[in-house]
Amino acid sequence: MSRFQPAAQAHPEQPIPKHLWKVAALSGMASYLDAALIVSIAVNLAIYRDSYDMGVWMAGAISAIVTGCIAVGSLVGGRLADLFGRRRVYNLDILCYAVGAIVITLAPNDIVLFVGVLVAGLAAGADLPTSLAVVSDAAPPEGRARLVSFTQVMWVLGIVVVIFLGYLLSDTGLTGARFITGHLVVAALVTWQLRARLELPDEPAEEEVAQEAVPRGIELKNICNRAALLPMVATFVYYVTWGIGANTFGQFGTYLLVTVSGASQSLATGINLAFLPIALVLTFVFVRLADTPWRDRLFYVFTVVQVLAFCIASLTAGALAGMLVFFVLYQISNPFAGEASYKVWSQLTLPPDTRGTTQGLTYALSRGVFAGVAFVTPALMDYSASVLLWSITICMAASGVAGVYVIHVLIRRSPDTATAAASLGVART
Repeated sequence: MSRFQPAAQAHPEQPIPKHLWKVAALSGMASYLDAALIVSIAVNLAIYRDSYDMGVWMAGAISAIVTGCIAVGSLVGGRLADLFGRRRVYNLDILCYAVGAIVITLAPNDIVLFVGVLVAGLAAGADLPTSLAVVSDAAPPEGRARLVSFTQVMWVLGIVVVIFLGYLLSDTGLTGARFITGHLVVAALVTWQLRARLELPDEPAEEEVAQEAVPRGIELKNICNRAALLPMVATFVYYVTWGIGANTFGQFGTYLLVTVSGASQSLATGINLAFLPIALVLTFVFVRLADTPWRDRLFYVFTVVQVLAFCIASLTAGALAGMLVFFVLYQISNPFAGEASYKVWSQLTLPPDTRGTTQGLTYALSRGVFAGVAFVTPALMDYSASVLLWSITICMAASGVAGVYVIHVLIRRSPDTATAAASLGVART
């Protein structure tokens, strides 16, 4: 078998053992808790402001610190996982997240709330690259893409659950806000207990590390090796250009519908909630196809659909009718040309022994860019919704170009993983 074959075509699709799906689900909780933390702060922010007599600067600081801490946590946590062992960091960061969520839930004032968000954000960021590396290490080559992409299902589920809880508890004030963040405490502690029972290797299999063109060891200089640097840069370009659009609509979609499209608050919230199940169902479809040639074939189709969605939003300058069409097309295309693709491509192209460090770096840099864009988005939207929307459309088009490069160059050049050891000591529990 040629080592230059695309990974999706190199291996026949095989059933994945149930215990590996358990590893994927427990690792996917990093994505669930990441998304749920961000959305819960957004949903509860007005309640916190009123309950704690919070000033506008503190409200802004708490909103910004979530993204900023996740960025820093990704950078530091991924590196620590490669240095001290992924299993150790894998178990510790989820426990730190639970501590932060407890502080948020019980916070008597805005200062304590800020501290809780700081701790939980750093822990959530640290868990993202670590958990993806753990899944990739544990997965057999023929099932790696499906197991890694399953973490994206958990990410979407985190958004759906928090928005649904926020909708149900919208009239309960601080009690409802504490219930929402309290469920994150329970989820994190249960995950910590279940993760502690898994026997996971701290490092990739020697056979995988020994492949030609893959750097050895975990020294920082290894990420400057062409085998690590090229896929890291390419996946970063894809993720950051795609994520500018996704993050903007994740944080300001409702705000745009109200201030630009003229929708009521309830209608805007309902539109977001109504279309999220589409993304959840189609993300399951992506998982089913992730280890087949259809994964990348559908990317070509849906990246065009995604750009078309943003073009319609831009051409209609955010008018309500155009935004309804946008949301339909966006939620249909996003699962096949979005973050799930980034996660899979990263694990297929980045060197095994530096996956935590390199993906942590791309996460951190991207989240930093998203935080900066979010800071100027309300002002830019007030100046010209068309300028904002066309700028995002250009970014989405650029992400499509970067994605095509990853598929046509990096996936085809990535070392054949068929010879990697499939048994990495994951215990059935």
